[in-house]
Amino acid sequence: MEAKRYKVYKGLQRPLTYKGFKGRFIYWGLGILLLSLLVGALSMALVSMYLGAVLMIGMIVSGFFWLAHRQKKGLYDKNKLLGIFLHQCNLQKCYRYVRQE
Repeated sequence: MEAKRYKVYKGLQRPLTYKGFKGRFIYWGLGILLLSLLVGALSMALVSMYLGAVLMIGMIVSGFFWLAHRQKKGLYDKNKLLGIFLHQCNLQKCYRYVRQE
């Protein structure tokens, strides 16, 4: 009998990518887009149509530029704190709960 060969999908460990945005930045981009559309629509209805359109376009463009800049730091960027940090020992509090006989 001949064994069947199946192709193995090798991209399982890679982050989701859409239009240059990766992983969590896709959701951030959707959030920026929806928030700017909401703010633009509210300002169009309450203040002025032209001011709302300019505000909406400005928020979308600046938000995506900020997001692209943020994505350059990496998908899993962490705060890099410099210095020596001393943590207080809290073992004395644990001895309070030991059963006394």
